[in-house]
Amino acid sequence: MQQVNPANAVPVTRGRSGKRFPFGMAFVYLCLSLWALTTIYPLIWIINNSFKSSDEVMDNSFKLAIPPDKLNYTNAFESISIGRAYANSLIMSVSVVLLVLIVAGLAAYILSRFKFRGRNLINSLLVATLLIPTFATVVPVYELLLKWKVVNTYFGLILPQTAGNLSFAILVIAGYLATIPKELEEAAFIDGCNRFNMFTKIFLPVGRPVFASTSIFVFLWSYNDLFSAIIFVNKDSVRPIVALLAQISSQYGTDFGLMAAAVVLTVIPVLIVYLFIQKYIEKGMTEGAIKG
Repeated sequence: MQQVNPANAVPVTRGRSGKRFPFGMAFVYLCLSLWALTTIYPLIWIINNSFKSSDEVMDNSFKLAIPPDKLNYTNAFESISIGRAYANSLIMSVSVVLLVLIVAGLAAYILSRFKFRGRNLINSLLVATLLIPTFATVVPVYELLLKWKVVNTYFGLILPQTAGNLSFAILVIAGYLATIPKELEEAAFIDGCNRFNMFTKIFLPVGRPVFASTSIFVFLWSYNDLFSAIIFVNKDSVRPIVALLAQISSQYGTDFGLMAAAVVLTVIPVLIVYLFIQKYIEKGMTEGAIKG
């Protein structure tokens, strides 16, 4: 039975439980569901095609792979050494995340809890660095890596990606740490904590949501950074998986089944990381946006 809410004149309907459910909310859920399908369907499509041969993908890419063929995944590990590229990507991305969290966490702690001359200038510079495109710094960064003799090594990609993610991480973490009540800090001082112990025993546990949300963004940007991987790491032994995918598209351009399998293998670590810390993402990004 349809009724009209006199307060806001929004049509509502009563469910079996007797609670009112506005049509406006139903429309929002419908739009979100359709939006989710546009994201989920391509993933299902690529997984389905990863169990087909290249000819089957070309003939009918929407047909279900029955029975599924695991040959593409076998070839991915045997013919193009995707396992080695997997290890390279995880080593680099995890190292970048750890370095960013350590350096950005300490810097954000100082910027959010200390008052000193030049703090506003530092914040302004951090925001300004976000406006500088990555390709504008390629030449000086490459020359610096050549002088340090770290090109085509793990550090040749870890160091530029760490530096590129620091500004974002510092601003996000500092915004969250600034919302922590000062009473916690004063109580820690009374208990005899020094500044470092206060950071490790109070601010790190309380700030777990923002550290988790920052880590997944940094991991995604590092893991999917094809531009830096192609320029700074050209050696096969240290090439990450995103650079290997670019090679597959040219060297194995006609084998669409193999390409689909490689894409699925590339996405798996990202999904695993997201599933483990998804509960912290929204909390960490929203609580740090409001001070008080």
